[in-house]
Amino acid sequence: MKQPRRAAWVFAATLFFLAGMASADVVDFDFDWRFSRGDFATAMMPAFDDSAWQRVDVPHDWSAEGPFLAEYGSGNGYAPGGIGWYRKHFTFDAADRGKRVVIEFDGVYHNSEVWINGHFVGRRPCGYSSFYYDLTRHVRFGQRENVVAVRVDHMKFADSRWYTGSGIYRHVRLHVTDKLHVGLWGVYVTTPEVKNDSATIRIETVVRNDHGEARTFSLESSVLAPDAKVVAALTLSGTLDANAEQTLVPQIRMADPRLWSTESPHLYTLRSVLKAGDEIVQEVATPFGIRTIAFDPDKGFFLNGRAMKLKGVCLHHDAGCLGAAVPDKVLERRLRLMKDLGANAIRTSHNPPAPELLDLCDRLGLLVKNEMFDEFTPPKNKWVEGWNAGQPSKFGYGEVFEQWSVRDMEDLVRRDRNHPCIIMWSIGNEIDYPNDPFSHPVLGNNYRPEHPPAENLVKHAKPLIEAVKRWDDTRPVTAALASITMSNAVGLAQLLDVVGYNYQEQHYEADHKAYPNRFIFGSENGDSYGAWAAVHDNDYVAGQFLWTGIDYLGEARRWPNRANGAGLLDMCGFRKPIGWFRQSLWSDEPMVYLCASDRGARRGRGMGGAEHWNWPDDARVTVSGYTNCDEVSLTLNGETLGTKQLSEAREGVLTWEVPFKAGVLRAVGRNAGRDVCEFVLRTAGSAARIVLSPDVTHLSADGKDVCHVEFEVVDEQGVCVPDAGHEITFNVNGPARIIGIENGDLNSLDDPKDNVHGAYRGRGLVILQAAREAGRVRLTARAEGLAGDDMEIEAGE
Repeated sequence: MKQPRRAAWVFAATLFFLAGMASADVVDFDFDWRFSRGDFATAMMPAFDDSAWQRVDVPHDWSAEGPFLAEYGSGNGYAPGGIGWYRKHFTFDAADRGKRVVIEFDGVYHNSEVWINGHFVGRRPCGYSSFYYDLTRHVRFGQRENVVAVRVDHMKFADSRWYTGSGIYRHVRLHVTDKLHVGLWGVYVTTPEVKNDSATIRIETVVRNDHGEARTFSLESSVLAPDAKVVAALTLSGTLDANAEQTLVPQIRMADPRLWSTESPHLYTLRSVLKAGDEIVQEVATPFGIRTIAFDPDKGFFLNGRAMKLKGVCLHHDAGCLGAAVPDKVLERRLRLMKDLGANAIRTSHNPPAPELLDLCDRLGLLVKNEMFDEFTPPKNKWVEGWNAGQPSKFGYGEVFEQWSVRDMEDLVRRDRNHPCIIMWSIGNEIDYPNDPFSHPVLGNNYRPEHPPAENLVKHAKPLIEAVKRWDDTRPVTAALASITMSNAVGLAQLLDVVGYNYQEQHYEADHKAYPNRFIFGSENGDSYGAWAAVHDNDYVAGQFLWTGIDYLGEARRWPNRANGAGLLDMCGFRKPIGWFRQSLWSDEPMVYLCASDRGARRGRGMGGAEHWNWPDDARVTVSGYTNCDEVSLTLNGETLGTKQLSEAREGVLTWEVPFKAGVLRAVGRNAGRDVCEFVLRTAGSAARIVLSPDVTHLSADGKDVCHVEFEVVDEQGVCVPDAGHEITFNVNGPARIIGIENGDLNSLDDPKDNVHGAYRGRGLVILQAAREAGRVRLTARAEGLAGDDMEIEAGE
């Protein structure tokens, strides 16, 4: 095999949930907040009366609670914005006096301001950036109460091209440590040399002394294998002056490393023990992975020296009925569904993700393109009356870009640089979109000289690239470019380590010849067969990222359309025909799928038709089959309709013209003459009953765990009725609550937080969240004219 020309980027990873801190140092700060919409002049003061405010736990998204109205912006899914306040009351033990106290927010959308006991400690305009503040000077110890107050300003609700949410929509933690401590985000692990029989681990640790006098310390670093055995260790000692910090950079060599990969995502743990004399003052646990990455201009992407295509999907951060406040288990289900259909990579469109999403990608073996910005300055168009309809607003991050972009970029890299899943940093999405806002004469008749010059893109990009390299030089910098012609003309593409092409497959070949040392990949692509063929058939194209993996709120059309249907899955997580088609192209597991249409074969997002076998008696139906098997045999009620070879597929699709007869339509996939898989469509009768199907049998009584309950309206034989839209009432008894109900209908006006919701195409999803007490949880489903269903699940340890 030809060796890649470019040196490999190699690194290792830290998981979020401890931010490198042992559990004794970290307080979960998610529970028991008080919240109110509206503005209050003195709500930051400890004595302010918040007794009538709503009790909430975070993550919390008030936009998801509605009301959704036509007067709000279509870009944000017609969701409300406004101003909201959060307050949390808490105390410290007297024994904690003298400790350092830091509060960390994973994300607050947006324009947040934070006070502790009436003292202002900071503001953060970007709603996707994680940030932290030192509260030490102002906290009280013993029986005296402390109050953290957070003001969130989302008055300019039409400020995004997609749904954002509003509020403290991600986790919050309190870090309580000795004043001799490891800095937050202060551990950075890389592996500068990886061989088959050994690896060198470079450990960069920031140790800080906030005491008023010098302190002597030692730092013990141990590497634990996946089985928890220590495989390497060393100890360093030093002395720190008062209010000073030191960066230690030792290296450890270990034998026989187990590499992190998409198939076997092995994670090691760096255990750092900080001591003052014989006293342990802090323990830091840093999970990490050992792996190499490389890009080659002729051969594409390599993981651990093996060429592989990036089979990526773009994901926005909402989860349908939940809005932007997404529990960890919901994220996990979404990622597992992506991996099930053959995806091996995620693009965080178009903003930093929740840290736990990266933890999950580390564990599941999903590669990540971590993205920061959707616009530079000035802001892009934000559609209000519907996508590309009416007059857009011009609000957005671009208003604060010049002041905050470098800080936000640096903090993203510092927070996330230890994750083995991350293979690229993206400084922007379609920042070069023609005339939105930048323009250039190379656009010809589309040139708009009154718009900002495209040369400004280079001016804005350079500091961002420098910011990335300042904190992590082990991964390439990229951007998802919408106009490669304009970006080439002004030199933006030439600044990037790896160049992303959005919907520009037609330029791959010419640019590969014109820029022979350029690394090319599809950073955003349609789901057509041709877009994949451009990757599959050309070694030099590293891969593609489909728009999108899952339907998402916002970027909507005219009211009452609330969401965008570009996904391979709907907002319930139910796979669409286009999702099955993608599995046939990407997955190695044998599969076959059928869908049907009485309007002929269709391709693209509506391809194939419907996943049912209910048609008029005289209909002639086009049956589409997607498979990765050698051949597929089709039968109707046991009668053979023919066998087709995969080589007969047109743009990846096999088709049969079938006169409709009620019954059972069955496809069998064969490899080497052996049956390996099948798919069945059955004609449904009249709706008879509701069926509830939970995805777990036990809930942790931690106030966070969730159970996804799929519901179906079925006939007497248990077949889903495809046109059933019954209004169903759900009730819960026991220590859990319904946090959202979704049916996947992009035009549904049902309240996602109400317990009454309509089925769509015969099905939907209820999401239950556990309380913080044990007990038996019972969910009931009732609808007029249908037999109901009940389910029970235990909540406990």
